Order: sequence, then structure tokens, then C-alpha cells
Amino acid sequence: MAEKRRILIVGGGTAGWLTAAYLARFLDLPNKAEIEITLLESRALGIIGVGEGAFPTIRSTLEFIGIDEADFIRSTSATFKQGIRFDDWLYAPTSDGRRHRYLHPFEAPYYTEGTSLIPYWLLQDEAARRPFAEAVTIQGRVAGNCRGPKRPGEGSFSGPLNYAYHFDAHRLAALLGKRAGELGVRALEGLLTGVELDERGHISGIETREHGRLKADLYIDCSGFRAELIGKALGAPFKSVKHLLFADRALACKIPYDRPDAPIESVTIAAAHDAGWTWDIGLEGARGIGCVYASKYMDEAQAAKILRAYIGHDDFSARQLEFEPGYRETQWIGNCVAVGLSGGFVEPLESTGVVLIEAAVGMLAQLFPHAGPIDAPARQFNALMTARFDNIINFLKLHYCLSRREEPFWRDNADPGSIPEALQELLQRWRHRPPNRFDFLLDLESFAFFNYQYILYGMEYPTDLSGGRGDFPNVEAAEKLFDRIRGFSERATADLPEHRSLIAHINEPT
Repeated sequence: MAEKRRILIVGGGTAGWLTAAYLARFLDLPNKAEIEITLLESRALGIIGVGEGAFPTIRSTLEFIGIDEADFIRSTSATFKQGIRFDDWLYAPTSDGRRHRYLHPFEAPYYTEGTSLIPYWLLQDEAARRPFAEAVTIQGRVAGNCRGPKRPGEGSFSGPLNYAYHFDAHRLAALLGKRAGELGVRALEGLLTGVELDERGHISGIETREHGRLKADLYIDCSGFRAELIGKALGAPFKSVKHLLFADRALACKIPYDRPDAPIESVTIAAAHDAGWTWDIGLEGARGIGCVYASKYMDEAQAAKILRAYIGHDDFSARQLEFEPGYRETQWIGNCVAVGLSGGFVEPLESTGVVLIEAAVGMLAQLFPHAGPIDAPARQFNALMTARFDNIINFLKLHYCLSRREEPFWRDNADPGSIPEALQELLQRWRHRPPNRFDFLLDLESFAFFNYQYILYGMEYPTDLSGGRGDFPNVEAAEKLFDRIRGFSERATADLPEHRSLIAHINEPT
């Protein structure tokens, strides 16, 4: 008979409840007497809720846990997210009103019979060619016209276009908590007052104000930035990457729509400013807006001014968020694993906070030691999470380092001294060919090679294929495919519903 394994998760929020529900489902908790999962939630820890967005991986995660898509949308005020639109990242708005804008859609570029259209797009006349995302996928036009990625009545978590969601983080935590309870997770509410260590430096128990001493075989730290277990008790060092990613503050708020039938954007808007960027997320009943900035280049008063200018009025209350971009290289120490903000956070761009929670809990589930030393997978887990953080940092830095803006924040981001060596090497490769799947190891990546293509060519990176033009002889066939994509885009935009009406249909009482 297998040993009984007791798991204690400290902290709720998205990280805690997603971990609880996922492990309960993966470990078949309702049918396993040898597994016990308890979650200790303290209202004092609160929920950060930075970003309130996710990546398409969230769909398979929610489906695996057993949450219905329509129920998720109704319960969390969710909307569909088909990508990220970047405004003014390449250069600042000009005096004559010109602005640069590009889209990072979730749909992969169109491929046919193993042939990529990317080289043919690169070899087109630069002045005449269409924007990259518009040329290689239909999603650019669909999302740009505030259409939904699917039709009413289509299957749960499926549709003709790839998508994720925007959502209310507090409501998501509540929904995940409800599902975790259905799967057999024991929930306690109480305040952590102390952590006891044994002679090996492992956690022997935690003290709580309401429940006394609690013991487990594996402790999962989901206590957010406070990192009560992995940081304060076990002293796992924190590796700052502030020299690579400069943003460390955000002013966040929610504002109502101007009118009840206002269109809902089907993308996250990321609008660059002098020392960072502003997110704009369309929920069902309000917009979540936040000014992300680097305190070295801008103070809170200046950030508030930018937020007011973006919104167009000052009738709102903003919350100040502070974070240190970085992570812990040892996120599993002894019998304690960090998941979520306790393990690290880089910044809100591209919703990597939720992506990293999914990666950590998915790995923990697969590596879970049903018998033997509880820390047997620690070395492997730490190596994989470190590599994933480093690769995400490279991906996020790519957004900044190609900018031609002249403000100090942007110039310093373009300085080669602030660009990781691994990213510099990739950029040198991509001078002469586009990113491909052989540039990346799948198990260490959260983003595919085509995600890099969208950023690279949205920011007008000069990959020069002119010397190998003869290697791409199917120009006429490629041009016909570009025309077909344009036609498909027009038809899909006409056929798919307005985003707001799709959400309204899902929210109708059944």
C-alpha cells in the first residue's frame, strides 16, 4: 500500500486554488484515500490580480479541471482575448498624428503542405507589403473589428480561432475554490503565524491563529509576493532581473464603459508611454486599465498623469502595485514548492503570471512523488522552472529592445548591455532567417517560435533573405495564398459575431 501523502497549500488566489483543483483532478483525489489536500487561505494575503488575462493554455487547464466554459465566462465576467495589440512601441506618436501599431495574435501563421509564407512576406517590397499579422493570419482583421473568435453554440473551449480570456481575478479564485471543494480539497481560513523547521531545514509544521499547528508531507507556497514559506522561512534567494526588465510599478484601476453597448475589444491593448506601457483590458462590465512603469525613469505622480490622460478623466481610484522583476532559482526546497508570485514574477506583459502558474502546477502534478523522498524531483523542477523563467525574460525583452523610441527608458532597453546574451545570439541568427522551431526546446518554453515572429516583424526587424531569393521560387503561389488569407479574413469578420453580442448570448439565463 502506498504511503499517505498530505499536501498543504498556503494561500488562495489564482495560484492557490488553481494548484488545489489541478492536483486534486490529476491525483484523482475523490478516489484516493492515500492523498489529502488542504488549502489554508488568509484574507490578509489578498489577491494581486495583476493583468487579469491569460494565454490560450488556460483553456485546456480549465477543461482538465472540469469547469464548463460558459460557466467560467458567466462566473468571472470573462471576455475573449485573441492576442495583444501594441500601440506606439516602435516609435512615439509623431507631430502629424502618425502612430505605429501591430498585433500579436494567438493564431499561428498560415502554413500549407509544410511550406511557410514567412520568407515570401519578407521578400516582398517593404513599402507595399501588408502588416505581418494581417498578411499571414485571418485573426488580425477579426480581432481588429471587435469580433469574437467563435460563434454562439460552438463547443466548450473550441472555435475556429485560437483564444484565451480576460477575467476578474477575484471571481476566478472563487470559481476555482468551488471546483477544488467539489474535487475533495479541504479548505481552511486562517492566519499563518509561524513556520517550524526540522534539523534538515525542512518544514515540520506551520502555526496558525485559528487552527493551531498544521502538518503535511508537501507544503506549497502560494502566499504571493510575501513568499511566507519559500522566502521568509526557507530563505530561497531571489534573483532580480531589474537590469534586464526595468518596469517595477503599476497603477491599476477599473472604469465603466461609456455606454452599456460599447464594443468590447477582443485583444489586450498595450500602449507604450515614456517609461513603460498601459494595459487596457475589456471585461464584460468594465475596463481594467493599468499604467506599468519603471520607478527609475518615472515617479508615481507622472504615472498617474499618464493614466488620467489615457482614460480621459480623473473620476477613478487607482491602486499602486510594486514588484521586483525576478524569480527564485530554487523554487523547490526540501518539502516546500513555490507556485505563483512566491516563486517569481517578471511583469504583466503577455500574461506570463498565469502561464507560469500553469507550468509549475502541471510539472508538479507529473513529477509528484507518490512514495520515497518528497524532494526527489526538486533538482529537475528547479532546472526546468529556471529555464522557463529565463526564456520568458528573453521573450519579454524582445518587445522592448527593438524599439526606436528616444526616451531614456527605451534607449536603455535597446542598449546591448541590457539584452541577455542568449537573446542577442538569437537576434543575430534572425538577421538572415526567421525564427523557427529548432531555435527552442519545447519543454522549456511558454511561447512558440511563431510568437517570436509576430513580435519581431511587428517591430519591423530587418531579416534579410535577399541573398537566398532563389531558394523561394513559388512566388506566384505564395501571392495567391496571401490573397486567399485576405479573402478569408473578410468573410470571417462578416461571419463571426460582435464580441459584446457573443458575451451577451453566453450570459443569457439558461
